[in-house]
Amino acid sequence: MPPVVPPFLIGLVVAPLAKLLLEPLVRGVVKTSVDVAMEVKRAAHEAGENIQDLAAEVAADMVAAQIASGYGHRPTEGAASNGETADRVESEAGTPKSRATAGAGKA
Repeated sequence: MPPVVPPFLIGLVVAPLAKLLLEPLVRGVVKTSVDVAMEVKRAAHEAGENIQDLAAEVAADMVAAQIASGYGHRPTEGAASNGETADRVESEAGTPKSRATAGAGKA
């Protein structure tokens, strides 16, 4: 009959061996996970900046298109109503609406 070895003796021998083998493996897994998380965070930050840049360009194009289409042109004779002068109507029409660029920075 073979000798009986108590399980706790097997554990005493195997535990240091498992530590030597598993510690580098676990360390590598944790390091890789942290590296991947940092890379994803960096990529998300860059994507957010790109979206903000794109939104700013679109807003600038919209304002330029409004100006080019004659948004600030002098109104025709009789366009002023209710006692307003033509100069007041022109000054109000000459200021671009902030609505076109209001949401550009929040994207």
